Formats: sequence, structure tokens, C-alpha cells
Amino acid sequence: MDIGVRDAGFNVLAEIEFDQHCCATLEANAEAKGYGSKVIHADIRNLNPKQLMTDLSVKKGELDLLFGGPPCQSFSLAGKQRGLEDERGLLLFEIIRFAKEMQPKVIFLEQVKGLLSSKGNNNGRGEAFERFIKELEAVDYTPKWRVIMAADYGVPQLRERLFVIATRGRNGFYFPERTHAPIEKCNGLFSYKPYIGIGEVLTGLSEPDPKIKGKTVYDRADSHVDVTPPRDRERIAQVPEGSYLAAQTHLGEELRCGLSPKDTTKYLRLHRKRPSNTLRCGEIFYHPTEIRYLTPREYMRIHGYPDSYILKGPIRSRTGSVPNLDQHRQIANSVPPPLAKAMALQIKGFLYEQNI
Repeated sequence: MDIGVRDAGFNVLAEIEFDQHCCATLEANAEAKGYGSKVIHADIRNLNPKQLMTDLSVKKGELDLLFGGPPCQSFSLAGKQRGLEDERGLLLFEIIRFAKEMQPKVIFLEQVKGLLSSKGNNNGRGEAFERFIKELEAVDYTPKWRVIMAADYGVPQLRERLFVIATRGRNGFYFPERTHAPIEKCNGLFSYKPYIGIGEVLTGLSEPDPKIKGKTVYDRADSHVDVTPPRDRERIAQVPEGSYLAAQTHLGEELRCGLSPKDTTKYLRLHRKRPSNTLRCGEIFYHPTEIRYLTPREYMRIHGYPDSYILKGPIRSRTGSVPNLDQHRQIANSVPPPLAKAMALQIKGFLYEQNI
């Protein structure tokens, strides 16, 4: 989010992050680009917003924008959907705790769309989001929300996420209009650009370096590293472009990993002329034409990161259950920068029009 917010013209004062590798990534880019933002490696629940305001020399009501994307696993439709029973789900409300003290002019939040239907303490559908909205209103903010497709804003990825924009008092904010659409919708009344296929953004990259066996951290600055184990290449070679492993019913059970016909998004080979499926933490997609997984740099291209952006932390062949994020998962967990920029530019325009 910080890339898009900065590109829209905001000065990011501080970034709060718990994952050590994500902090290393933020710090490396702040140093390389000369940003003056403060990277705070901490559990946000242990931070005092009043003290942070003092440290940043910010008075109540001065801050233009408070933005964030708290952990989504407890609300994700792909997860166990424990909602507020999962302590990560409660982190959603930290932005309200900070807003109550800081009184920013605008709050900008990103979450998975599963939040809209997530259950609360009474096990009712949508209770978690209803509680969140009520608590925002209790501190005098008026929210608007929308589920937005990243591909609609020029990101080559079919990624849907919920965005909430809350303002003090009356909310006159309008979400930005889409700029892209499926090709069949581009010849109508609105002059949309067609969705971008991943082949367009993956061009121009050199051959990736092979991952060194037994090592989790790699020093190649552009993160263009092939993590494919030899055994996996055998099954990747059997999947046509745009298809997935479970559809290859002619293969034996061992190669198909016991997948059922319903597993249409697992072990997927992307198609050059189409946007990618949503990049996820649990697996890495196959390259559209080569017999390997996508590299972290290719993930960054699909997500809309600039090539100058630096990733720190391990590059793993398997994500597994680990306490800190590897480079593929750092990207999959993040907001596509072009989408964050589109939202932040709209917020900036709102602030200008309201003269606040």
C-alpha cells in the first residue's frame, strides 16, 4: 500500500509491521530511495498511538490519511474462517483504536471480501463487519466500502479485495472508476482498456538463477530465482498453458498428488493472454511456458511492483508453516501498488475538494 500512497503524493510518516522479513524489505527500500518514513517492527497492539503522535510530531486531527491492511487469514474464504475467534481477526480493530486518538481526516483499509460474511460472537453471518462499521461510526467516522477487482485498474491479476474508506462527518468520497475490463466489454459506451495478460508484464526478464539447495536466503538483488525442485518439473511439464494439474487425468495418482477434479486453482499454469489468478500464500503458480514455478520477481511484475523495488528475506521452495514470510508470500499478502495508487489519488482529490 505504501508504494501506491507515496506515488499519489502522500508523505508516509511511519509503517508498523510485525513480520521481520517484511520490516527488512520496508527498511531496504526506504534507505535505497531516501524515504524519511519510520519503520516500526512491533506488534501493533503494544503501541501507544499518543506516544507515536509525539514521536512523529503530529497533533490530533492533523493527519491526512491513516491506512492499513491487517492480516486477512481469519476472514479469508480460502481459510478456516474463524473470524473474531482468531486473534488475528481482532487486529482489524486496531485501526479504529489509532483513529480514535489521531483523528485522521481519512481512513483507508484493505481486507479480503470474506470479511463481509464473516461470523461474529453470536455466530451470525456478517457480524464481524457489522461490528467494525458500528465501531467506526462510534468514533465519528462515516464509512463507504466496495469489493474491487485489481484487473479493473490495470493489474494483470483477477484479485478481489474489500476496500473501506471512512471520513469524519459526512462521507462525500467516491470510489475511482475502473479503467480496464474484459475484452468483450471494451466496445460499449465506456472506453475501457482490455484486461492485461501476464505475458505482457513478464517480458524482458533474463533467465532466473537456480536456487541453491539447502539455502533459504539468496543474494540476487532482483529476486529472480527459480525455486523448482527437480521432481516438480516432471509434473509441471504435463500441464498445458492455462490449465491445472487436476485436469490431467491421464497422469498417475502420484503425479497428480491425489487432487480431485474440483481442485481447479491448485498447481495452475498461467496463460500469457489472461490475467493471473489471485496470487496466494499457499502455493506458487507455474510459469506459462517454462517448466518451473514463477520467481518472486515475476510475482512482483504480476502484482504491479516497480522493478526497482527490493525484497528481503528467504526465497523458499515450499512455503510450509513458518513464522515469518518468504518473498513469494510477502507479495501475495500485499496490495497491488497500482490499485493502492488509484485509491490514494481519489482520496487526495477528495481532500482537495473538501479543502481539509
